[in-house]
Amino acid sequence: MLFRPLGRTGLNVSLICLGTMTWGRQNNEAEGHAQMDYALSRGVNFFDTAEMYAVPPNAETYGKTEAIIGTWFKKTGNRSKVILATKVAGPGLPWVRGGQAVIDRKNIKEALEGSLKRLQTDYIDLYQLHWTNRGSYAFNQLWSYNPKFKPEEVRENFLEVLETLGELVKEGKIRHAGLSNETAWGTMNWLRLSEERGLPRMASIQNEYSLLYRLFEPDMHEIAMAENVGLLAWSPLATGMLSGKYLNGKRPKGSRWTLLSNRSARDTLQANDAVRAYMAVAKKHKLDVCQMALAFVNSRPFVTANIIGATTMQQLKANIDSVDLALSPEVLRDIDEVRRDFPIPY
Repeated sequence: MLFRPLGRTGLNVSLICLGTMTWGRQNNEAEGHAQMDYALSRGVNFFDTAEMYAVPPNAETYGKTEAIIGTWFKKTGNRSKVILATKVAGPGLPWVRGGQAVIDRKNIKEALEGSLKRLQTDYIDLYQLHWTNRGSYAFNQLWSYNPKFKPEEVRENFLEVLETLGELVKEGKIRHAGLSNETAWGTMNWLRLSEERGLPRMASIQNEYSLLYRLFEPDMHEIAMAENVGLLAWSPLATGMLSGKYLNGKRPKGSRWTLLSNRSARDTLQANDAVRAYMAVAKKHKLDVCQMALAFVNSRPFVTANIIGATTMQQLKANIDSVDLALSPEVLRDIDEVRRDFPIPY
C-alpha cells in the first residue's frame, strides 16, 4: 500500500480509501465486516462514511452504514488501526433532522453525537461537511448551478461552523475537519477564515473525480497543490459506469442503477461513447478498464486518496490491486486523447 499526507494534519492515509456507502443497502452487515477485514489486511487504513449512508439514500437506510462500521469496531477492537472519516449532511433530505438539516452549530453537534453512537467510538479522525448550504455543481448539477447567495452571510456561517469544529476538537470528539462537494470560492474562503481566526484548517476536499468527470481540473487542482488541501476522490468509476456494465441499456441484477428511482444523470450518449473509448484504450494496452481508471486517479498529484467502493469481494480485491498499477506514458497519452473528445460527458 502507498500512503500520502492528509493535508497538514500529520496523518498519513492509504492512497486507497475504503468507501462504505453500499453497506446497509446493497451489502449486509456480514459483507461489510468482511470488506473491512480484507481492506485492513491489505494496508488500507482510511475508511470513509457519512451519516446519510447507505446509498441510494432513503429514510430506512439512514445511518445504517455507520452502524455496520460500529459493530465491526466493537467485534474486532480495530478502531485504533483506522483513520475514520464521516460527514454531516447538508440541506435537502426530509428524513434528516426533520428536514431542517443545514450545516450550522446546532446540526453539527446533533449529527456528530449520532455518528459517534452508531460508530461506537468517541472520536472521528476527519469530520467532513458533506455538501454546501448554498448549493454547488456537485451531484450532476453542473448544467443548472446558478450561484445566488450573499457572500457575507455565507462567511458568517463559515465562521460559526469553524468555531463549532474548534470546540469539538478541544473536546476530543473530532481530530480534523474537511470539505466535500465544495467549490473553489468556498474552499479559499474556508482556508482564509481559519488562518485569520486560528480555527481548524480544512485538511482535504472530497469531490467527484474520474476519467468521466474531471471538473476538479484545473482550478481546484491548483488550490489542492498550492494550499495543501488534497482531493479525496469519490466515484472514481462513475458509479460503476466505467466498467461498461451499463452499456446498451444493460442493468445487471443488484447493481446500483437498478436501485435508482429515476434514470441516472450519467447515462448520456456522450458518456456511453466515452466509456467505449476508454474501454478501447484498456484493450489496446491489455489492461482491465476499471484498474486503468483507478490507476489514473491514483497517479494524479493532487489526489490524497482514491475512495473505492465494491459490492463483491472480487471487485474489492481488484480495486485495491490498482495501487500496484503504473500507467505508461503511452496509456496516459491515449487517455488524454479520449478526454479531449469527451471533456464533460455528463
